[in-house]
Amino acid sequence: MELFSFLFGKDGKEVELLFHGAARQVTGSMHYLRVGERWIALDCGLYQGHRREAEEANRRFPIPPKELTAVVLSHAHIDHSGNLPYLVKQGFSGPIYCTPATRDLSAVMLQDAAHIQEEDAAYWNKKHPGDPIEPYYTQEDALAALSYFVTVPYDRTFPVVPRTSCQFHDAGHILGSASLSLTVDRNNGLSPLRIGFTGDLGRRGLPILRDPAPLPECDYLISESTYGNRRHDNPNDMKTKLAEVVTRTVARGGRVVIPAFSVGRTQTLVYYLRQIFEEKLAPQVDVFVDSPLAVSATEVFKMHPEIFDREAQSLRQSYGGSLFECAHCNYITDVSSSKALNDRKEPCVVISASGMCEAGRILHHLKNAAPDPRNTIVIVGFMAVHTLGRRIVDREPELRIFGKMYPLEAEVKTLNGFSSHADAGELDEYLFPLAKSVKHLFLVHGETGQYEPLAARCREAGFAQVTYPERGDRFSLE
Repeated sequence: MELFSFLFGKDGKEVELLFHGAARQVTGSMHYLRVGERWIALDCGLYQGHRREAEEANRRFPIPPKELTAVVLSHAHIDHSGNLPYLVKQGFSGPIYCTPATRDLSAVMLQDAAHIQEEDAAYWNKKHPGDPIEPYYTQEDALAALSYFVTVPYDRTFPVVPRTSCQFHDAGHILGSASLSLTVDRNNGLSPLRIGFTGDLGRRGLPILRDPAPLPECDYLISESTYGNRRHDNPNDMKTKLAEVVTRTVARGGRVVIPAFSVGRTQTLVYYLRQIFEEKLAPQVDVFVDSPLAVSATEVFKMHPEIFDREAQSLRQSYGGSLFECAHCNYITDVSSSKALNDRKEPCVVISASGMCEAGRILHHLKNAAPDPRNTIVIVGFMAVHTLGRRIVDREPELRIFGKMYPLEAEVKTLNGFSSHADAGELDEYLFPLAKSVKHLFLVHGETGQYEPLAARCREAGFAQVTYPERGDRFSLE
């Protein structure tokens, strides 16, 4: 009877973790915490992959949405937030806790995700009338989900469910991103259970954002492991290297084309390019940001200078306001202006989505830029296998774009220091100080070649137990 009370509390209700998304993979983040009869979801991301696998992952929740009490959202990236409208559509009606900047970014990103799904479904159904599909949610559903968002600033304790409170800590990954520390009060005079969740961790020295804040000591920790076995270039070198690329390309009369994610990476590039031109590190040329989502996301960045780092705050004052505007920076939303860029003869910089070159306006820019040796294609993020971006990184002699083959004659330059994910060394620095307090470390959001080496290092650092759970694994917490 005493053991029963210790494990489950005086009222016989246990605390339990259930792993669902981003378990031994890097997409569709979603983990569940049960406290008594209440279920809390940590993130609710959209699984992005092959259609049939995505259908299975995104349309089936292990806990019926109506039985879920609350969601705590780490950040706005679609693989962490993108299934929230479908969760609401299926009956969830509780609060979705997040930081103010995460809420504002989610407002534009979820609408964009819904628009893409609607277009994809319409295209598929036209081509395959005998096998129709439906989007997970519409733009109207995305708007409805936003009404459940509840914003809480960093470092303020807030109640989630009875006996359970939470704090957000700056994760330094994207604007508004947070790591979570949850506290569960227990009966019989037992000390509270402390549960940490890193979300996606950023890096020290990234521009605009503050460095990741350390998590408080905890008993159980869920950590990402995306780059658990990979090292990035120093982010402090990126401005100089980008300036060198612009200088070299302009000298030969070419253009710089940069595939970049609309949220985070695009704003960093504009931030650096303005400094490069202000400091005369490269010839000043026009910069075109050709992505409607990037334009909307940049407006959200302008709304939240209170969470910029000291350097960005100082530059913002010296520039008289915005870090993301200057005389030669042009934001493009309409299709006609986007097409007109390909007729320009003068050197310029074009930043466009999508980041992995699989869709979007970047394809038109690559089609025109790749065959010309005067141009440079700059890769500033990870390119997954089987993507056009990876084929560019591998310098395949020809690229298939819109069903046609184009020679790759342009220079290709990879700048790995722009990554917003902590690398192996940075994960070690973040996690190892917690080894003494953590009883069980769970590694998620990583693939085999990344989480296994990280797990080995964590065991050597003194973590008592390290697990990389599979989808559906459940763990009772003391």
